[in-house]
Amino acid sequence: MTPIKVLLADDQALLRSAFRVLVDSESDMHVVGEAADGAEAVTLARSTRADVVLMDIRMPGTDGLTATRMISADPDLAGVRIVMLTTFEVDEYVVQSLRAGASGFLGKGAEPEELLNAIRVAAAGEALLSPAATKGLIASFLAQGGSAGEGPDAAEYAERLAALTGREREVLVQVAGGHSNDQIADRLVVSPLTVKTHVNRAMAKLGARDRAQLVVIAYESGLVRPRVE
Repeated sequence: MTPIKVLLADDQALLRSAFRVLVDSESDMHVVGEAADGAEAVTLARSTRADVVLMDIRMPGTDGLTATRMISADPDLAGVRIVMLTTFEVDEYVVQSLRAGASGFLGKGAEPEELLNAIRVAAAGEALLSPAATKGLIASFLAQGGSAGEGPDAAEYAERLAALTGREREVLVQVAGGHSNDQIADRLVVSPLTVKTHVNRAMAKLGARDRAQLVVIAYESGLVRPRVE
């Protein structure tokens, strides 16, 4: 099995060193580069062909958000997965990060095993969006004055939704709730493999990079509307 190639992007050298030691201690992954700002991260993503980038949101010069947009917009880097590192569990830029193409987010205070698991999950093409994280995402979305069906790509996404089957829509709603394939399978009384097939088809029809993008699209299009508790 080929080890997961990890790129570290953070302006704090000490933190990068700690991450490197942790990642390189695992047999199924290794660090292929370190970047101190977003511009360097984009350059290294291209030269190292990293599988996963651990990207700090706030960096001097080109920040993580801009770098994420640049990587996501490059067809040659379509296979690169980005995990945003935030100071707090719900960062003010989390929604923008997911819109920009990030696969998910992780707090800098996460336990070592959480970080390693995040890398593996992202490399597998899954999203780092647990139900708790998704609730935080929605809260952040609302706090920024956003409302369902009014995002920048809302009309386009709403049009694409018409191509989904009824079951694909059901699965998309469940994905937007932060549920895993196994949980969705239990809720809809189908097999996890069937759920995975529906998720993949929805991603293809909606032009989503990964599962995290499906969550954003579900809210941007108005298919799912945040509830204020």
